[in-house]
Amino acid sequence: MIEMKNVMKKYPNGVVATNGISVNIKQGEFVYVVGPSGAGKSTFIKLMYREERATSGEIIVNGINLTSLKNKKVPFLRRQLGVVFQDFKLLPRLNVYENVAFALEVIEKEPIEIRRRVMEVLDLVGLKHKARMFPNELSGGEQQRVSIARSIVNIPKVVIADEPTGNLDPETSWEIMNLFEEINSRGTTIVMATHNREIVNTIRRRVIAIEGGMIVRDEHGGEYGYEI
Repeated sequence: MIEMKNVMKKYPNGVVATNGISVNIKQGEFVYVVGPSGAGKSTFIKLMYREERATSGEIIVNGINLTSLKNKKVPFLRRQLGVVFQDFKLLPRLNVYENVAFALEVIEKEPIEIRRRVMEVLDLVGLKHKARMFPNELSGGEQQRVSIARSIVNIPKVVIADEPTGNLDPETSWEIMNLFEEINSRGTTIVMATHNREIVNTIRRRVIAIEGGMIVRDEHGGEYGYEI
């Protein structure tokens, strides 16, 4: 599903963000990525959807070798993935329905299929009744739900989430986590970078801890392991 072999990412300024990382994530797993700020978590996450390109090593996602993947093929890779960001990244001039539908329009799905699937995922995230509202009319939690709906509308095998609860209050964060659990229960692999100690320690899943660009801990049912 996701495999990294001795992956290094060195930026032009000389900073080594990942240093010889090797890991294997299987289909259907729920994985937290934790570690102190500046440890390399975001780079680790971005390598999985080719926002960043590895300097050396090998990365395979859904059978695709990202290391040798040509830039023009990257959009095709991302159609197989769902990506959820801390700051939502919704299109402000599109309403909720249109934001989610956009992910299917770019891959030229039939209009009838788009409508069926969009309404299905909006129902899943509890926003079917707000389909015609715009992002600025929604709360932060609702905007993140739209972002999640958009990420799963094309039925990806993997959802990659970078601090998805980082801008949300505790109650809303738990609602979002319940949604991720529901998505995972349907067979979707979840890889989530997070600083939320309480969530990691309560909803026990596999924990990959990164420090200094290296994996220092990888355990199933692990704890967060850092002071906030």
